[in-house]
This record gives sequence, C-alpha cells and structure tokens, in this order.
Amino acid sequence: MDTAEEAVDYDRMDHSHVNRLFVDDFLLALTSAEGLGNQRCCIFDAGTGTAQIPIELMKRGIDGTLVASDLAQAMLVVARQNVEAAGLHDSIELVLRDCKQLPEPDATYHAVMSNSIVHHIPEPRIVLRELWRVLKPGGILFVRDLMRPDNLDSLEHLVMTYAGEANDHQQKMFRESLHAALTVSEVREILGELGISDAAVKATSDRHWTISARK
Repeated sequence: MDTAEEAVDYDRMDHSHVNRLFVDDFLLALTSAEGLGNQRCCIFDAGTGTAQIPIELMKRGIDGTLVASDLAQAMLVVARQNVEAAGLHDSIELVLRDCKQLPEPDATYHAVMSNSIVHHIPEPRIVLRELWRVLKPGGILFVRDLMRPDNLDSLEHLVMTYAGEANDHQQKMFRESLHAALTVSEVREILGELGISDAAVKATSDRHWTISARK
C-alpha cells in the first residue's frame, strides 16, 4: 500500500472492532506474562499502517513507549496525522523500517506486535525471525494476520460479510489480502524453524490466526 489513495482508503475502512479485539488480546498476553505486566515497557509494532492499533493501545494507559514501523511512506503520512490528532506524539514514535532487516540490536523490546502485515510479505519467515530476534528474553511476540480460506466460495463469503458495504477498491484490497494470507499449518511450519511451539499459533476467528509466544 504505497500510494496515498491506498493509505487513505485503508484508514477510512472501519477497523475499530478488530483493532479493539487485537488490543484486548495483546494486553491479556502482556499482563499474563510474569514480570511484564507491572513494568514500563518498550513495544515494537511491525507494519503499523496508519497507526490505529498503537493509538488504541496507548489510549488504554500503557506505561511505556511504542515504536511503530511501516515500509510505506504513504501510510506513515496518514499515521502521523492520526497520532497528532490523538495527542500521542510523545509516546508513539513512527519510523520507516524494513522489517526483513531491522537496525535494532538483539533483545531490544519487551513486546513485539504486528497486525495484518504477514500476508503482504513474500518471505514471512524472514520477518518473523527478525521480530523474534529483537524481542527480549521473557518478552511477548503477538502477531495476528488473515487466514487464507479453503476455497474461493469461502473467500467471497468473507469479502461480502466483512467488506460488503465497502467501495470496490477496498473490497479488492481485502480479497487480495485473503488470497495472499497463510494457513495455520503454514505458520506452524515457520515457527518450527524458529524453535517456537506449534501451540503458539491458532485460529482466533473465521478469518484470523494469532501467534502468542513468550521468548
């Protein structure tokens, strides 16, 4: 999503319910981890898009800072507008990053999160390896993404169910994202290469899988 049109169209789609669920589940994973729930955290968001999730998260009163990254400059332009409008420029740092090759040293962050970028990446195992690398021992990796349907009929049903009232361009983006998404078994194969248990990933809705793993 490199163009201004795509960034604005994406930002105007109603992600509020999905974003709230993501933040609820991320906070549950964070607060359930012994030693993490009551300390000041440094959090990394990979593929922040227009920063809707970091804004939702920091509005919950998280004690810490958040580095929100994206590789699309057009997304970051809209993200800066959203962060400024929310009054959160002191707690959310927006950065241009290629998550296939992060500049941060090993064990930088207490928590690493990502929502719906894996399906945009030709080699997702490289990105997941990097996210795991920059996570501190004892830290939480929380990644959620779309789950590829079994067949085209199921895919079209999801498009009509969740983007039926969207414009043609928004529907096209959602349809292409579902086509490009991984299955749970494909994610488990990648996690196995990183030494992460199969149990760390599961289907969490009719169109999402979620990784929740402690390092």
